[in-house]
Parts: sequence; C-alpha cells; structure tokens
Amino acid sequence: MEFVLVGFSDVPNLQWILFGIFLAIYLIILLGNSIIILITRIDPTLQNPMYFFLGNFSFLEICYVTTTIPRMLRDIWTQKGNIPFLACATQMSFVLIFGGTECLLLTVMAYDRYVAICNPLHYPVVMNHRVCIQLVAGSWISGIPVEIGQTCQIFSLSFCGSNTINHIFCDIPPILKLACGNTIVNEMTVYIVAVVFFMVPFLFIVTSYGKIISNILKLFSARGRAKAFSTCSSHLTVVVLFYGTAAINYLQPKSNQSEGLGKLLSLFYTILTPMMNPIIYSLRNKDVMEALKKLLPKLL
Repeated sequence: MEFVLVGFSDVPNLQWILFGIFLAIYLIILLGNSIIILITRIDPTLQNPMYFFLGNFSFLEICYVTTTIPRMLRDIWTQKGNIPFLACATQMSFVLIFGGTECLLLTVMAYDRYVAICNPLHYPVVMNHRVCIQLVAGSWISGIPVEIGQTCQIFSLSFCGSNTINHIFCDIPPILKLACGNTIVNEMTVYIVAVVFFMVPFLFIVTSYGKIISNILKLFSARGRAKAFSTCSSHLTVVVLFYGTAAINYLQPKSNQSEGLGKLLSLFYTILTPMMNPIIYSLRNKDVMEALKKLLPKLL
C-alpha cells in the first residue's frame, strides 16, 4: 500500500541543516528561473528563438524540482518518509516525463544554435515562430506516453519484500531493487528508453556542436569567434551538468549501483542543474545581463 523513502534520515544530526539548505535552494530555483522567464517575455532585445527556448527551459526546471523538493522538505519536517503506492508512481512518472522533456529541449536548443551559427542567412526562415512552438510542443508531449507506460510497467511488478526505498524520491533504480523475481525485461526497457531519450539526443547535440565549433574556427575575426562561442558556452555547460550525472545514474547496471552515489547523482541532475541554470545563463550571456540590469531597478 505504501513505500518508505529513507531520504536523509540516516544522518539525523543534519536533518534541520538539510531542511534549511534545500528550502533555500528551492526558493533560489523558483526566483532565478522566474526572472529568466520574465525577462525573456518582456525585454524587446530577447524576442528571438534562443530566448524563447530558454524561457521554456526555465519553466521546465521549475516543474522538475517541484516534483521532488517539496516532498523532500515535507519528509524532513515530519521525520516520516511514508509515501502511498500511487503517489510514488505519480512522482516517478513526472520525474521521467520532465527528465525526458529536458533532454529533448536541450537538443532543440542545440539545433537552434547550429542554425544560427552555421546557416545565419536562413535562420529567420528556418526558426520562425511557428516552428519554435512546434519544437517546444513536441519536446513536452512526445515523451509522455512512453514514460507513463514505463512507470506502469515498473509498478505492475510484485513487491513482496521490504518497502523501504533508500533514495530521496521515487526513481527507477531503487524501485527495481525492491521488486521480486526477474526484472531483466524492465531493465532492458529502461536502457532502450534511455537510448531513445538520452543517448540519441546527446549524439545529436554532440554532432551539432561539432559542426558549430568547426564553423566558428573558420571565422577570421577573433571578436566574431568569441561572440559565437559565448552564445553556445552556457547551453553546453548545462548539457554537461545534466547529461553527465543522469547518464551515470540510469545507464549503470542495477547490481553495480551504490545507493549513496545514486542519491548524490540524483541531487545533481534534479536540483543542482535547475539551480545553476539562471546563474550560468545570466553570467555568461551579455544580453541576459543587460536585460537584468534594466529589470532589477524596476522591481526594486
């Protein structure tokens, strides 16, 4: 009927310190990403596809952390990690949906940079507003049936042993460890979905950036090269942060996974990346910095 999330109950002396840290992180994520959404909507200089995608990405990050951090804070506050069976399945489903959407949206953002740098004359035509909306809608919608199906498949397994999940939220690796019998089919499904939603988009991003870097190096102007690199470096940093930690977590064999390492990696791709997103994009992007300088006096 229910599972018990261990979370950070194995470090009781740090419970309230962790509560304060995660609450502060959650508020920073909400504030930072909300500001990015606001400036990409109202600033006239940021009305182009790159910032349209960035605004959607920031909204996605808010949704992503809201599926995990509030529950974590509640468990630390009440000192209880009980989570109903259906609530656990729902949380996992949303984590997978938003994670898959993030992979696809990062790919769309890489494609946008590829067209802008490698085919600048065709950029306004190729990346018109209608195409941008279609790409964003496709990123949000395409993973929903797959991830819901995967969640249903995992939660249709028999759980006849312990109901204690040594993790911070309901995720595939720790749930599969609790299942009875042979889970090889489920593990294979996880790898197939990971290839489709993680590896294929990642290869597309790598290919796009290979062509982008090759094109940038052909530029004669050092200033032009620096400007082209600056528009890509923020996105590339976020890609490395998210993909690096998520790939290690989901592509490892179940038997080789350390529970402590799993918690740490999950914190990285579900919390650290959304928190770093506004910082990375504001500090490494002159247009965003200028928009912030104009917005902050108005807010204050």
